[in-house]
Amino acid sequence: MGFVVAVDGPAGSGKGTITKLVGEKRNLVYIDTGALYRCVTLYIIKNNIELDDITSIKKCLDSVNIEFKKENGQDLVFLNGEDVTKRIREKDVDELVSPVSHIVIVRENITTLSRKIAEGKYVIMEGRDIGTNVFPNADVKIYLDATPEERAKRRFKQNREKGINTPYEEILESIIIRDKNDKTSNVAPLKQAEDAIYIDSSNMTIEEVVNRVIEIIDEKKAN
Repeated sequence: MGFVVAVDGPAGSGKGTITKLVGEKRNLVYIDTGALYRCVTLYIIKNNIELDDITSIKKCLDSVNIEFKKENGQDLVFLNGEDVTKRIREKDVDELVSPVSHIVIVRENITTLSRKIAEGKYVIMEGRDIGTNVFPNADVKIYLDATPEERAKRRFKQNREKGINTPYEEILESIIIRDKNDKTSNVAPLKQAEDAIYIDSSNMTIEEVVNRVIEIIDEKKAN
């Protein structure tokens, strides 16, 4: 049977942090679809593939092997056997991941992979189109939002903690561009599902958001 919690929202809204914590507290498998797109983007960068070279991108998708592992309490992402947890969060990947995610063949591949990973499991999955496209029949749908300025502050802080020094202004500009691209995409655009519950986390602590999401999940399970 399984149970799916879909968390959608713009880049930097805290989806990854929140879904990971909720997953731990409610014993749900956390699936980071953003990391899947970032791995494909990194592979494209490493192999100097042009985004309009669909033949090469198709071959690239056949060659990409992505694994999620937990080591010493840390969630790690491996691309073809290499730990790329930090690498996929760097500036060049940040700038290209949105255009890559708009490529139809990439979107279809990751959507299929996401469904396969989640099949029969109790999962919490975050992304841009989880509740609208990947799992339109998800048991719980949440749209997590925050102002662009607040999201830029959070991303700036996260990057600093990871040793990535990108100026705040660059991050804010990137987020604004990303929002426009994601919301106007011809392929699975970012939007709130009609039956999704909206949460504006701009003035909420992480704990408050986690507790609100858990409350929504528990209410659904009780009904």
